[in-house]
Amino acid sequence: MKRITLLLMAMLVITITSAQNTDTENKVKALITGSFDDIWSGLDASKIKDYHTDDFILLEHGEIWTNETITDYTIKAKQQERLTKRINSFEFISIKIEGNMAWLAYHNYATWTQEGEEKGKMQWLESATAILTKDGWRLQMLHSTRVNKH
Repeated sequence: MKRITLLLMAMLVITITSAQNTDTENKVKALITGSFDDIWSGLDASKIKDYHTDDFILLEHGEIWTNETITDYTIKAKQQERLTKRINSFEFISIKIEGNMAWLAYHNYATWTQEGEEKGKMQWLESATAILTKDGWRLQMLHSTRVNKH
């Protein structure tokens, strides 16, 4: 009887731990997808604080971008005469969570359309770090490498 009770308790702990890990993984996935949808597709710099730490950096194809750089980018992009629409999709490769830190690796795909017509596609291989703050999960660093299609 003791063995059965111990086995049931162990299974319960594993189930609870697994559910918590899945919940956290979903939160950090949503952090990535939401940031790209709101900031990069929506060009809404006011959302940066919802997704990034104050000291966030983006290593983008040999350049260093900060929250200020990204804000400037969104302002300039909105001033374009004919705005294109960016549609994002992601293929997550790996997510590691240890305490209040998360590491992610994923493929990032973007398709641009204008007036319903596809104008271009791009792909990146990216990694990100996120930390759990008092306000929830926030991206602290993102490293992005363009993938050339062959």
